[in-house]
Amino acid sequence: MNAKNLTDTAQTIASYIHRTPVLTSRLINEVSGADLYFKCENFQRMGAFKMRGATHAILQLSEEQKSKGVVTHSSGNFAQALSLSAQSLGVKAYIVMPSNAPQVKKDAVKDYGGEIIECPPTHKDREETANRIQTEKGATFLHPYNDHNVILGQGTAALELLEDHPDLTYIFAPVGGGGLIAGTSLAAHFFGKNCTVIGGEPFEVDDAYRALQSGTLEINETTNTSADGLKMPLGDLTFPIIQQYVSEIIRVDEEEIITAMRLIWERMKIIIEPSCAVPLAALLKEKERFQNEKIGIILSGGNVDLSNLPF
Repeated sequence: MNAKNLTDTAQTIASYIHRTPVLTSRLINEVSGADLYFKCENFQRMGAFKMRGATHAILQLSEEQKSKGVVTHSSGNFAQALSLSAQSLGVKAYIVMPSNAPQVKKDAVKDYGGEIIECPPTHKDREETANRIQTEKGATFLHPYNDHNVILGQGTAALELLEDHPDLTYIFAPVGGGGLIAGTSLAAHFFGKNCTVIGGEPFEVDDAYRALQSGTLEINETTNTSADGLKMPLGDLTFPIIQQYVSEIIRVDEEEIITAMRLIWERMKIIIEPSCAVPLAALLKEKERFQNEKIGIILSGGNVDLSNLPF
C-alpha cells in the first residue's frame, strides 16, 4: 500500500462520510503539558471511524458482488458501519451477531437496514455462520479489520488530521484488531513530517504489545476490559503494518481508561466510548516524555451504552 492508495481512498469515500472536526481543549493541554488535537470520529456517520473502512470495502466490489450483498460477523461498530454503508449504496447487508450482543447494538443494526443472523457467542460459531451465509446467499464476506481496503479506509481519518495539522510530531490511536492504527501509521508515514505513531492498549487485552515484543501474533486468554471495541486480536494483515510503522504501544489499566474518558466527557463536553479514551490514557500515563509536543489523538467513536457507563 502506498500514498496514492490512501489519497485515492479518501477521494472515493468522501461523498459517503463526514469529514470530522478536530477539537482542542486548553485544560487537557494543561493537564498533559502538550498541544493536543483530537480527531473526532465520534461525530462520524453511525458514530465511529469504521464507517470509512466499511464504505471503501463495499465500493471496491464488482456490480455482481454488490447485487448479492455483503456479510460480516460483528457485535460492535463494524456491524453498524457495514449496515449503514450498504444501505447508502443500495447493497444488502447480512450481519452475524452473537446472541448475547447488547440489544442497543442489535437495534442500531436494524435501524441501519442490516439483516441480523444470530449465532452462539463463540468466534467459531460466528465464522461458521458467516460462511453459511456466503454459501447460501452468494454474499461477499468483509472482515471488520483484517482487509486491505478496510485498513486504507480507516487511514483516511489520520490523513485528514495531517491535512489540517501537517506538523504533528505524534499521533496516538487505540489498538484492537489493528485496522485503525495500521491505517493511521500508513498515513503518518506517507504524509507526516517525521510523525511518530504510538498505540494505546488495555493491559487486559495486550496481544498487540506482546506481539511487537515476540515478533509473532499473540492471543488474549481473557478480555476483561471496559474498552469493548478493543477486544479482538490483531490480524495477519494488520500486524505486519504495525510492526513496520508503529513506534510503540503503551498499555493502560482500567482506572486510567475511565479517568481519561471522564476527562473528555467533563472538559470537552463530547461523548466518547471507553475504547476511544485509551490513547489519551496512554499519553497521560507517560506525559513527561511528550512535553510541549504537538500531538494528534484519534477519538475512535462515541457509541457508548448510556445505561452501562463505567463511571
